[in-house]
Amino acid sequence: MGAIQASDLSATRIGHPWPLGASVTRRGVNFSVVAPLATRIELLIFADGEAREPLEVIELDPNHRSGEHWHVEVEGLGLGCCYGYRVFGPIQAGSHGFNPSKVLLDPCARAVTGWEGYQRGAAVGAVPNASACLKGVVTERDRFDFDAAPRPRHPWQKTIIYELHVGGFTRGNGCPVPEERQGTLLGLIDTLPYLQEMGVTAIELLPVMAFDPQDAPNGRFNHWGYSPVSWMAPHPAYLVDSDPLQGRHEVRQLVTACHQAGLEVILDVVYNHTSEGNQQGPTLSWRGFGDALYYHQTAKGDYLDVSGCGNTIAANRPLVRRLILESLRCWSTELGIDGFRFDLGIALTRGEALAPLDAPPCSRRWRRTPTSAI
Repeated sequence: MGAIQASDLSATRIGHPWPLGASVTRRGVNFSVVAPLATRIELLIFADGEAREPLEVIELDPNHRSGEHWHVEVEGLGLGCCYGYRVFGPIQAGSHGFNPSKVLLDPCARAVTGWEGYQRGAAVGAVPNASACLKGVVTERDRFDFDAAPRPRHPWQKTIIYELHVGGFTRGNGCPVPEERQGTLLGLIDTLPYLQEMGVTAIELLPVMAFDPQDAPNGRFNHWGYSPVSWMAPHPAYLVDSDPLQGRHEVRQLVTACHQAGLEVILDVVYNHTSEGNQQGPTLSWRGFGDALYYHQTAKGDYLDVSGCGNTIAANRPLVRRLILESLRCWSTELGIDGFRFDLGIALTRGEALAPLDAPPCSRRWRRTPTSAI
């Protein structure tokens, strides 16, 4: 992934509200985020993932707004561009919410960079400013090649699911994975003959969406991954190549190998909470764009928590639900994933004040349907 130069930047246009996130156009890149209560937004363009200051700051005023969406098209940019946001708006109940000193990760970023600076900043308690923040990376949005690797589509009555942890399953004595691929998604390819021999028809991967490895008590390491910082991007520690643009290709390589071996791939997905914790937690992404939008709260701004992790995602709200669906489309149609296991899925069935809903919007039972139906 090459660094962006100032000479790469050109004119800006109003842009379009859809698709969400960053998408390549014939002129450059279109950026779109949801922030209903924001009064102003700054798009920050960085030379690379570890840059301490933005190369350029592009202000989005009300002319760049369509309802809840803020958008802009920047000419001269392309794949590999690193970016973040600052969001301005009124302080909400409980004195938390909008804070333009925080550089925010796009909730729809399909690749994430800046991990070294983020981990250094977390070690010393720094706020996620430009030198210690996670940044989004502009990626392709190609569809998975289902012609080359069609879904196996095993009937339920013949399905045998093997749940595994990517990091743990591909390491250790007797592991058939080469050392340079141990602990990674690509390393799983070397274990497929073993899984086939056992008669497995599907593998269920514990969380592989990017998570905060430092979100654990008493200075411990978060091994299991139930602390998402992104619902779209693969976790960097599970990748062989350090280039963020290669992460999606590595996911596709694994899924292709599994499909060709007759195995389906199911993901354990965490949409019930995020790594931002309660109102005392860090502002990394969702909270900075719409604290009261994404999280269930009391009228005073206190977080309501049924996840046991400090916050509960308000999946009953249309804008939040649409982001979850966008994540599912990303993994299923772009990366080829066959199915999902929802971690603490019951938390997604709550309405305002956490009241259980008779007909929750995210309650549709998972079944094998055409990916266009997701």
